[in-house]
Amino acid sequence: MLSVLRQKPGFYSHLWKLALPIILQNLITTSLGFVDTFMVGLLGNDQLSAVTAANTPIFLVQVIIFGLMSGLTVLVSQYWGRGDAESINRVMGVAAYAGLTVSGAAALVLLLFPTQVMALVTDNARLIELGAPYVRIVGVSYVFNALSSVYVGMQRSTENPGFGMKVFAASMLLNTCLNYCLIFGNLGAPRLEIVGAAAATLASRVVEFLIVLVYALRSRRVPLIPGALLHPGRAMVKSAVVYAGPVIVNESLWGLGTAMMTAIMGHMAISADMLAAYAIMGNIDKFSTVACFGVAGATAVIVGKRIGERAEQEEVYSVSCCLLAVSFLLGLVIGAALAVLLPTVFIPVLYPLFHLTDTARQAAVDMCLVYIVTMPLKSFDISNITGVLRAGGDARMAAVLDLGPLWLVAVPMTALTGLVLDAPVALVCLSIYSECLCKMPLGILRLRSRKWINDVTVQKGD
Repeated sequence: MLSVLRQKPGFYSHLWKLALPIILQNLITTSLGFVDTFMVGLLGNDQLSAVTAANTPIFLVQVIIFGLMSGLTVLVSQYWGRGDAESINRVMGVAAYAGLTVSGAAALVLLLFPTQVMALVTDNARLIELGAPYVRIVGVSYVFNALSSVYVGMQRSTENPGFGMKVFAASMLLNTCLNYCLIFGNLGAPRLEIVGAAAATLASRVVEFLIVLVYALRSRRVPLIPGALLHPGRAMVKSAVVYAGPVIVNESLWGLGTAMMTAIMGHMAISADMLAAYAIMGNIDKFSTVACFGVAGATAVIVGKRIGERAEQEEVYSVSCCLLAVSFLLGLVIGAALAVLLPTVFIPVLYPLFHLTDTARQAAVDMCLVYIVTMPLKSFDISNITGVLRAGGDARMAAVLDLGPLWLVAVPMTALTGLVLDAPVALVCLSIYSECLCKMPLGILRLRSRKWINDVTVQKGD
C-alpha cells in the first residue's frame, strides 16, 4: 500500500486543494442537519423519532439529487479536461431537467398524501401525526435544492469546489437562525415546533437557489450558454443515460434500500427507540464521512480529468490506487477518533442531550461500536465507487458493487433480526452495517481488472 503513495511533487497539495472545500461544504451541510436534529430532539424523544421517519422519503429525493451530481461529475470532469464548455452546459441541462422532474413529482406526492407516505415508514400513529405536516413542507424545498445542486456539482467538477462551500455556508446560517426562531418561538416568532423546522429548511433552500442563480448569470469561468443549457440535444441525453443514468439508478435504489431499513426499524416493537438512536447515529455518520466524501469528490475530478487528458492506462490506475490508499488510511484515523469519543463524549455528554430512553441509548452505543469497526472499509468503498469507478465511466459495475451487498445482505439481515427473530439490539445493529464487509473485496477485484477505465468523451473522428 505504501509504495503507491509515492507521487509527483504537488500531487497531494492539489488533492487537498480540491478535497478541503468539499469537506467544508459537506461539514456545513451536515451541521445543518445536526442542528435540525438537535433542536427537534430538545422537544422530546417522539418528536425526534417523527422527524427521522419523515426524513426517510425526503432522503430518497436527496440521494437521487446526489446521483445527479455524481453522474454530472462523470461527464463534466472529462469535458473539463478537454476544455469543452458547450458540452458542460448540455450536461447541466440534462441534469436540471431530470432534477426538476424527480423533485417536482416527489413534492407533489408529499404535499397531497403526507399521512399515507408516513404510514409506509412507521405504523406508530403518534409519529405519523407529528411527521405529516413536516414532510409536506420539506418536500417542496428540494425542488429548489435540485437546481442548486446541479450547478454546484458542475463547479465542483471543474475544480471550483469552494463555490459550493460558500453557498451552503450561507444556507446553513440562515437555517440555524430560523430554526431557533420558529421551533421554539424566539425573537417574537410563533412557536411552531416541528413545522417550524420544516419552514426554516424551505426558506434556506430558496435563498440558496437565489444565490446560485445570481452567481451563474454573472460567472464567466464556465459561462452559461442558454442554447446548449435549455436544448441539450439527443446525443447528450443519450450520453447521460449511458454514463450518468446508472449512477442515478444506483443512488435511487441505494436510498430505497436505506429507507427500507428505516422502515424495518419503524415497525419494530421498540420503533421509537430505534428510530431515535438511528437519527443520532445518522448524524455521527455524516460528520465522520465528510472527509471521506471530500477525498472521493477530489478523486472523481482527478481521475476523470486524467482520462479526459488521454493519460496512459497505467498512470490512471496508479493514481487511483494511491487515492484509495489515502481513503483507507483516512478511515482508520476516523475510526480511532470515534473509538476515543464514544466513552468520553458520546455516552456521557451527547446522548443525554436528546433525553433518550435507556433502550434508545443502548441502541445508539451498539450502532456506534459496529460503525467504528467498519469505518476503514466504508471510507475505501466511498472513494472506489463514487470516485474511481464512476469517474472512469464504469457506473454500471459501481452500481452492482454498491447495491448487491445492500439488498442481498443488509436489508434481509436487518428484517430477519429486527422483525422475525426479535434479536438483541446489538445483532440488529450489526445487520444494518453488514454491507461494508462485502463491498471492499469485490471493489478491489474490479479495480485491478482496469476494465473501468473508459474515455466517455470519445466521439467519431477522434
